[in-house]
Amino acid sequence: FAFSHGLETAISDGLVTDAGALEDWLSDLAEHGSLRSDVVLLSAAYAAPTPDKAQAAALAFQPSAERLAEAVQLGTAFCRTVRDVLDVDLPDLAYPVAVGYAAKLRGISLDDTAALYAQSFLGNLVSAAIRLMPLGQTEGQGVLARLQPHCRALGNEAAQLSLDDLASAAFLSDIQSMRHETQSPRIFQS
Repeated sequence: FAFSHGLETAISDGLVTDAGALEDWLSDLAEHGSLRSDVVLLSAAYAAPTPDKAQAAALAFQPSAERLAEAVQLGTAFCRTVRDVLDVDLPDLAYPVAVGYAAKLRGISLDDTAALYAQSFLGNLVSAAIRLMPLGQTEGQGVLARLQPHCRALGNEAAQLSLDDLASAAFLSDIQSMRHETQSPRIFQS
C-alpha cells in the first residue's frame, strides 16, 4: 500500500518544503496528532479482553474518508498476514487496533510494540517525503533518527494510555488528508 497520510497534499501546497519542516510536521503527529492517537488505540486494544471498543473508536475517530480507508486496508492486510504466517485467530481490525491486539495475543510487550509502531509510521512518511520532495535518503534518515525520542516516549507512555486519552490537535494534517481526496494528480492513496 502507498499511503502518505495527507503528506502529499502538504508538500504540494508548500507546507512541507525541507527536512526541518518535515521533522516539525511528523513531530506534531507524534505529540498531538494521528500517531499519538494510533498509540492510544493500539494500547486500548492491548489492554482489553477484546478489541471491540478500540475498533469502534478507531473507525469513528478517522478525520477523513481516506484516513478511514488507510486504517481499514492496512489493518486488513496486517491481519491476513498474521493469520497466515503466525496462525493467530485475529479478526480484521483497523491497523493500530490490529497491531495492539496481535501483540497481546503473541505476548509481545506493549512498550516495544508501541515504539516500533511509531518507528514504522514515521519511517513510512519519511519514505513518502523522499519520493515527493527534494529530500535525499541520507537527509531522510537524519529526520527519522531525530524523531526517535518520540518513538521511545510513545512506547514508554503506552501503558498509561486509554481511550479517554484519544484526542488530536494536528488539525492541519487532518485537513490535508481531506483535501488529498480530490487532489489531482497524486501518487499516494491517502
